[in-house]
Order: sequence, then structure tokens, then C-alpha cells
Amino acid sequence: MTCEVIQKGRSGVINPIFTCQPAGAQYASIGIKDCIGIVHGGQGCVMFVRLLFSQHFKENFLIASSSVHEDGAVFGALNRVEEAVDVLLMRYPDVKVVPIITTCSTEVIGDDVDGVILKLNRGLLQEKYADREVHLIAVHAPSFVGSQVSGYDVAVEAFVSHFAKKSEPSGKLNLITGWVNPGDVTVLKQLLAEMQVDATVLFEIESFDSPIMPDKSGESHGSTTIEDLTGTANAIGTLALNRYEGGRAARYLENEFGIPSIIGPTPIGIRNTDTFLHNVKALTGKPIPQSLVRERGKAIDALADLVHMFLAEKRVAIYGHPDLVIGLAEFCIDLEMKPVLLLLGDDNTTYKNDPRIKALQSGVDFEMEIVLNADLMELEDRIKNKELNLDLILGHSKGRFVAIDNNVPMVRVGFPTYDRAGLHRHPVVGYAGAIWLAEEMANTLFTDMEYKKNKEWILNVW
Repeated sequence: MTCEVIQKGRSGVINPIFTCQPAGAQYASIGIKDCIGIVHGGQGCVMFVRLLFSQHFKENFLIASSSVHEDGAVFGALNRVEEAVDVLLMRYPDVKVVPIITTCSTEVIGDDVDGVILKLNRGLLQEKYADREVHLIAVHAPSFVGSQVSGYDVAVEAFVSHFAKKSEPSGKLNLITGWVNPGDVTVLKQLLAEMQVDATVLFEIESFDSPIMPDKSGESHGSTTIEDLTGTANAIGTLALNRYEGGRAARYLENEFGIPSIIGPTPIGIRNTDTFLHNVKALTGKPIPQSLVRERGKAIDALADLVHMFLAEKRVAIYGHPDLVIGLAEFCIDLEMKPVLLLLGDDNTTYKNDPRIKALQSGVDFEMEIVLNADLMELEDRIKNKELNLDLILGHSKGRFVAIDNNVPMVRVGFPTYDRAGLHRHPVVGYAGAIWLAEEMANTLFTDMEYKKNKEWILNVW
């Protein structure tokens, strides 16, 4: 039995798994308090990304655009950045952090965003906004390389490197969550609270699940402050949950300030959550309390109820962010399922060297295929034309038509999920996430059994 890692054979992309780098940079920016990013490019680079965020979270987020038009694409558009900064600061007097996020068009024409920031710091900010704290940060996110995954990674490093400043030790742990949901942050904070660990969460997006208040305010924003970012240089350690979504910032803090770091594994499933807690213990010296041992036991009991009768031997295809896909695959293997196809959807050439993928290659006892630079046509082609037999698909909502057209049940997980209600409130990480994932997979299979009249009698005697 083999686990084969291959590149997508086609040069074009049909039904992409990800969108572009600026989307990831924008997602990082909305996690910071008093921050509104300016995307230096066409208005569509903001409009469609905001639509994705709104579809996923059912909330409203503020992101600005420099609105580059044809003349700017030909002659340069730095004047649009200067105008955008001025208008943004006038309209929003509480804004303190303004990342300038580049796009494919403005990177191709060679706009010097770093230079215009230097000009604005010496000019506009001193002349017109001298009484305000304003941080302009360049985030280079050309769309013709990478994806929303690498864009997020680049932006997190840009924010940390701009603000981190060495002073007195804080005794806090840096927790870089990666591209997660509010429900995940809630669980992570609960695990740390049980261990009595004080942590700076990058980014604190639990508030994305925002209320509608009596004053009818309805805008969502993250809660990570400038002080939080500044203090990352004084932590006792950095724990980045994802290799490709925050790993760069963790390595920066280690190289620049000597903050010890541990990167991954993503705490999906029992074994990876165990590793997460042991990593927290290693960095902080705090013991793992009996309350978490009990929570772990409840999760194992919940999984034991399902694995042998319903989940074992089920063949699964998984697509999405690489850390999420690999974590889900490891969890499925622990549940005796068979993740036969993994699709990683961008041009990162280092995936094949990931030690977790190496472990899959050497450890699986069934046929598995990992496709790099993949798109969702790869999934459809294997089902329709290569007789790939699947019991379940795990991935975000963009693959729903592949599942529907081929009559394969699907569990929505990842970003974006817009055709199911409230999934951003449910955790994927931690012991609670392990329970939710296993039960969601089982319930999806149960529904499919009923629709297809396939062994549905089992449910009557279970």
C-alpha cells in the first residue's frame, strides 16, 4: 500500500480550493482592534473577500480599498494610497492600525508601498494627524503566487514584526491560532484557562460572533490590541498551531528576540490535542490538570460509541487549508477511517517535505493520494472518471456541487462554509472539536443511509 504525493497535471485551475493572498491578509487584519486595512488594488479585491467573510460569519466587517482604475494600472497608483489613508483616518477617528495590502495589479506595476508609507509618516501623519497614534504597515500579498493561506502567514508576520518590542518579561504565552473560527478560539482559551496559563491569542476573534446591541451597532472586529502585539516579544514562548498559518511569525520572534517556539501540530483529534497540551506544559511549566484528563476521557468515550460500527473503514476525501487537511487526515486515521485523497490547493512546493506528510507516506496501510496545487476538478475527475469510491467528503462549501452531483455525503469544515448555519460557532480543535467532528461525520453518514436505504435498519437497533 502506498501514499503517493503528486502535482496536479493541468496548468490551469478549474474550481479553485482557495482564493488569493490578499484574502488571507485581510482575514488577519480584521482580527486586530482599531484596525481597518486598505487593499491597494481594484475594488473587487475587497468586495468579493468581504462577501466571503460575511457569508461565512453572517457578520459585517470593515475593509477599505484604494480603488485602483485603468489609469493607475498604467501610470502607477500610489496617489490612491495617499488619498485612501487620508479619507480613512478622517472618517474613522478611532483607527490606529492601517495595513496597506498589495494585490497582483499593484505588485506588477511596481508601486512602492514601503516608500509611500515612509512619505506619509513624514508628511501627512505629522501635518494632519500628529495628535493620533497611527501605524501604517506594508503587507505584500501579490495574488499571482501563494493563496489565502500564505497571505495570512505573511500578514501575521508583518504585524508581529512591526509591533513586537522587547521590554520586561510578561510571563505570558503567545498562541498563534492560524485561520480558525470563533468556536475554536473559545475552546483554546478554555484549555489554557484550565491549565492556568495566561496567553496572548493572535488573533482574538471570539468576538466575530458578535451581538446586535440596542444601539443597532452591527460591525464585527477582532479584539487583539496593539499592546498584545507589542508584548509578543516578552513572552515565555510561542505556540503556533499551524505550520503554514503563523509559523513565520513564530520563527521571527524566536530569531529576533530569542522567544522559544513550537510550531504545530494542529490540535485536531485526541492525539494532536494531547500534544498541544504537552507543548503548553513544556513552554510554561504548568501541569495538565485532572479536569482536562476527564474531558479527554469523555471525548474518547464519545468516539468509542461511533468508531467500530459506523466510522471504521469509511473512505474519505479531504480538501482545504493544508494544516487543516493534514490534521483531519490524522484524526480520520485514528478513527480507523481511510482518507484516500487529500487535496492541497496552492503552489507551495514545500508541502511534500512536511514531516506529517512524510509520516503518512511511511505509515498508511491503504492506497492514499495527496495532490499538490490541486483544484476541485481533481476531486470531481477522480469520482467520475477514475472510479474513486468515497463514503464521505470533508471540505468547505465550494465543493458542495461535487458532492451533490456525485451523491456523496459531505461534512462542511474549513473556510468558507456558507450553506450550513452557524458552523463558525462549533470547534474543530481540542477534545470538544474531536467530539463535534466525529458526531457530525456520523450524523451525515446516518442521513445518507436513510436517503439511500443503505443498512438504515442498523440505526433502528443501535
